[in-house]
Amino acid sequence: MENYGKIVIKLNQLIEKSGMSKNKLSHRAEMQRTQLNNYCNNKISRLDTDVLARICSVLDCKIEDLIEFVPPEK
Repeated sequence: MENYGKIVIKLNQLIEKSGMSKNKLSHRAEMQRTQLNNYCNNKISRLDTDVLARICSVLDCKIEDLIEFVPPEK
């Protein structure tokens, strides 16, 4: 199977930059703490656009600040 690259979720960096705690973010974005940790640790297999919108809204960021496409190594 070919390597097509990967999507990286940069939530940990955004949380650190904002100074907001994970507990506060999970409460404001209406997420379970385990779900938030899965996003922080890039353990998500399917992105939920509603969740991404809530995270961007709470952290006042753009989607490209939150997710990044990393192309495959050649």
